[in-house]
Amino acid sequence: MATDYDAPRKNEEDLSEDSIEELKARRAEKNSPSVDEDEAEAAEGFELPGADLSGEELSVRVLPRQADEFTCAKCFLVHHRSQLAYEDKGQLVCSECAA
Repeated sequence: MATDYDAPRKNEEDLSEDSIEELKARRAEKNSPSVDEDEAEAAEGFELPGADLSGEELSVRVLPRQADEFTCAKCFLVHHRSQLAYEDKGQLVCSECAA
């Protein structure tokens, strides 16, 4: 159990004043949720799988593979030459797939 050393200490009189019912009521207050969330509002922000995105356009600039890059034969990702682990029969494999 965590102890707050900065909190003022209670003496024996203060401790005896706290009844079990008061302590249970305090615990119930702490555990009760104080946020009332509207389910309809929360559901608006979620994107369902298979949603129609045909009207959306992507604006990403795609660059061709550079001279200092290679495509891994196992994961098919483009990596920098520093990520090359080994070459097997002309197939280049990255260090992530080799691990």
